Amino acid sequence: MKRRKTIVKIGIIGAGNIAGTMAKTLNGMEDAKGYAVASRNLKKAQKFAGENGFEKAYGSYEEMLRDPEVELVYIATPHSHHYEHIKLCLEHKKPVLCEKAFTANAAQAEEVLKISEEKKIFVGEAMWTRFLPSRTMIDEIVKGREIGKVHMITANLGYKIDHVERLRKPELAGGALLDVGIYPLSFIRMVTDAKIQSVTTCCTKLETGVDAQNTAVFQFSDRCIASMHSSMLGGTEQAGIVYGDKGYLIAWNINNVNRIQVYDNAKRLVREMTVPEQITGFEYEVRAAIKAIQEGRTECPQMPHSETLYMMRQMDELRKTWGVVYPFES
Repeated sequence: MKRRKTIVKIGIIGAGNIAGTMAKTLNGMEDAKGYAVASRNLKKAQKFAGENGFEKAYGSYEEMLRDPEVELVYIATPHSHHYEHIKLCLEHKKPVLCEKAFTANAAQAEEVLKISEEKKIFVGEAMWTRFLPSRTMIDEIVKGREIGKVHMITANLGYKIDHVERLRKPELAGGALLDVGIYPLSFIRMVTDAKIQSVTTCCTKLETGVDAQNTAVFQFSDRCIASMHSSMLGGTEQAGIVYGDKGYLIAWNINNVNRIQVYDNAKRLVREMTVPEQITGFEYEVRAAIKAIQEGRTECPQMPHSETLYMMRQMDELRKTWGVVYPFES
């Protein structure tokens, strides 16, 4: 007799654009479904539920978290609110998959992850590039020494999004770094885990005080050098490049790699790979979270708590150098 597949019911906190992407993802999955959505505005939640086929709509987060049918909560609110919403979920004993950047700073991340470990409740950062098939493909090329010993990495991501209200506001933890800068930083981190020896960095700020664009150059203990930049003032080619002594690889569209090219030192294309078809790409992080929960884990191996803390501390240091401080940190 064929065993019936378990379908995990997901609740979403927040009903904005990123929540819509997750809803589309869940509607295309066989092992998970969008069950409930919560917003501080009930009409907004009801509209979202109706458009996305969710069974329940709630006008408060607490009300949804009291629903025993909700098995995993996806947090899709601004960065500034992740900390309080993760804590709220943990108070209601609900496993959490929180959109990146995980929190506004490392201190907030340390606190909620400590609660997660103490209560043995799953909490994961939805840094989706860590879960995508492209990561494994890049790892195999780099670790297999197909391009030789890595000596340099570059990565960038930019969009014309400086008009977006939440990104302009310091009180919402706005700026380019937490929204788009996390991607090039993560790309570099996924290629090398060597210790950083020095950092040179700067940013351009909006009149509101948040970073509009930024750049950083890292020197590592293994003599590798990496550079990143991110911007909300305009688009970039959004590539991640890994240079080795036998050639280099280019990963196109680093926040959802769709094509990987390998070149030799003479700039000849050796091979090109495309990634598997996907719903949105979010399905991989959802499945990883479900698997971790079913195995009784508090974290995903693809994005463990230690990595979340590492990235938050790195971004804290960059903001400290730039003098970018959010009002609630003062």
